[in-house]
Amino acid sequence: MPRKASRRVREPIQVYLDSDERALLDRVAVETGLSRAEVLRRGLRSYAAGRPGAKSPMLEFLDYMKSRTDLDLPADLAERHDDYLAEAYEDTHEQ
Repeated sequence: MPRKASRRVREPIQVYLDSDERALLDRVAVETGLSRAEVLRRGLRSYAAGRPGAKSPMLEFLDYMKSRTDLDLPADLAERHDDYLAEAYEDTHEQ
């Protein structure tokens, strides 16, 4: 089965690792079933999110949603989010 082409533009980058770092990378890749590149990408995102002063992805999402004045969201969305999610999940009409 051919691999599905990614829609994201990727740029190759060269990284030098010592033998212990390479062994760790290989071990994590095998244990998780991820490619070495994906392990490095996830590690980078995790490192960036954990830096002092770094904004969490959830806070970035909340700021983004707050800036969306074009959305007509119900006033009780926070209280009834499960209800709205269930309604959206059950909604099978064609758009």
